[in-house]
This record gives sequence, C-alpha cells and structure tokens, in this order.
Amino acid sequence: MFNKYIEWYKQFRETAWGETIETIVFVIVMVIIIRFFIGEIRWIPSGSMHPTLIEGDRIIVERFSRFFTGPKRGDIMVFYPPSTQLSRKPLPLLARLTGIFCKDVAYIKRVIGMPGDKIEIKEDKDGRAYVYINDKKYEEDYVKSVYEYTPCPKGEITDEMLANPQVIKCGPFHIPEDSYFMMGDNRGNSQDSRYWGTLKRDRFVGRAVTVFWPPKRMKILHRLDDKISN
Repeated sequence: MFNKYIEWYKQFRETAWGETIETIVFVIVMVIIIRFFIGEIRWIPSGSMHPTLIEGDRIIVERFSRFFTGPKRGDIMVFYPPSTQLSRKPLPLLARLTGIFCKDVAYIKRVIGMPGDKIEIKEDKDGRAYVYINDKKYEEDYVKSVYEYTPCPKGEITDEMLANPQVIKCGPFHIPEDSYFMMGDNRGNSQDSRYWGTLKRDRFVGRAVTVFWPPKRMKILHRLDDKISN
C-alpha cells in the first residue's frame, strides 16, 4: 500500500499541477524558515516612534538573536501587545508565520525598563517629563521632546484607573522577571507600557536594525549605551 502511494506521488510530481504545488509548498516553507529564524520586513504605520522612525519607513527586523539573549535597554523592538490575542489555530498561525493575510496587531517601541527595574515618569516644574530608572534619571536624546508628553493623572489613582488601558500611569512600576517596560520615542502620542503595563518576553517578534526605505531615510538603528545619571 505504501509503495503504491509513493508511485502515485512520483507520477503526480511530473505533472504541471504537481510541479506547481511542490513549488508553492517549497516557497511557503522557506518563507517560514527565513521569517522565524532570520528576519523579516515591516513598515511603520504610525508616529509613535518620531523622530527615530516615521510613517512609511520600511525596516528590517532581525529575529535570530532572540534565541540567545533577551532585549537590551534602548533596543527598538517589534512585539505583540497584551491586547493582541494570538490564536494557535492552523490558519491564523500560518498567517503569522508567513506574514500573508496576518491580522495580528504588532507594535514597535523602545525597551526602557528591564526585569527587576523600578520605573517612574516624573514631571519637573518647567513642564518637562523624564523617566527615572531605580530612582535615577535616564538620559534619552532620541525622544521627540521632553515637553511633549501625555501628562500624568493628578490626585489619587484608583483601582479602576489602574485597570483601564486608556488611562496613562506614571508609576512607580516594578518590572517582574522576564518582563519589560516599553515606550515610544514620541511620548505625547504613544500607546505603550504607561497604559497597558509590562510586556512578557515571549511577546517579542524581533529587533529593528535598519531603515532601508525610502532611500533618503536609510540608516542603521544602533543599540544605545545605557545612560542612567549617577
């Protein structure tokens, strides 16, 4: 019986339909291998990472480093936010692996808080806002403006406010193990960890490494030094 199926398959491969199907399967498998183990191309749909990334930028996202190490502070990462429910059913999983007809919403933000950190956003009397990591100011020269940010809520923070993903929180946040605090460079226009909390490591897709299109925007997205004031 098994030999009969082998003979049928050999004959089918020699037909036009057989060659076409075999080519399609090969292409899909190679796309999955490249996207899962090496990298992928993404485009920027919003202004939450201004001025580092702007709408329409095409970027390369590398994925291989996630098998060896977690993100570093300052890395620009693509990830699935907690609000995105990742289905394990065959069709949605195949769409996510190939990028074809994938409807899973992904974000791109910068890693600010690492596991074990204490993170807090503080406003000064001049109207500027800064991130403090373990009670020390974090030096960030990439943000759009320290004056452009969503103000922290005044008065008592209720449990209802903490549970509402539409309400900004300024901390202090204590980052659990295997979790990260993500923020956009455009602090006045970014739905990030200030709203929905910390992000688990298994939600990361990969690290943005290069802007390759449009040509006048081409640049390497270097990893940054960890600049925390003494």
